Amino acid sequence: MSMLHTVNKSPLDKNSLSSCIAHAKEGSAILLIEDGVYGAMDKTSASAELKAAMKTIAVFALKPDLDARGIGDNRLIDGIKTVDYAGFVDLTEKHNTVQSWL
Repeated sequence: MSMLHTVNKSPLDKNSLSSCIAHAKEGSAILLIEDGVYGAMDKTSASAELKAAMKTIAVFALKPDLDARGIGDNRLIDGIKTVDYAGFVDLTEKHNTVQSWL
């Protein structure tokens, strides 16, 4: 059973992303939304932990939220895929359950 984890808090302010990573199982996916997209940025305090998790977990970031915060693709960790709202819907359909990390 695969699970989609959504994280909407910045890892620079909250530990939601770390908690998510600790509980996510291989084959799951993480979607960073709202302020959670700050976790997709390379060269931050959260980068190493997310890069390690990406060996077994797919990580996505919501493009409209990246754009709203002025985060360009060139600032993202390599391997993070961006999705639009239709892609968000596709991810929810692909996974059996969704867990929101607040």
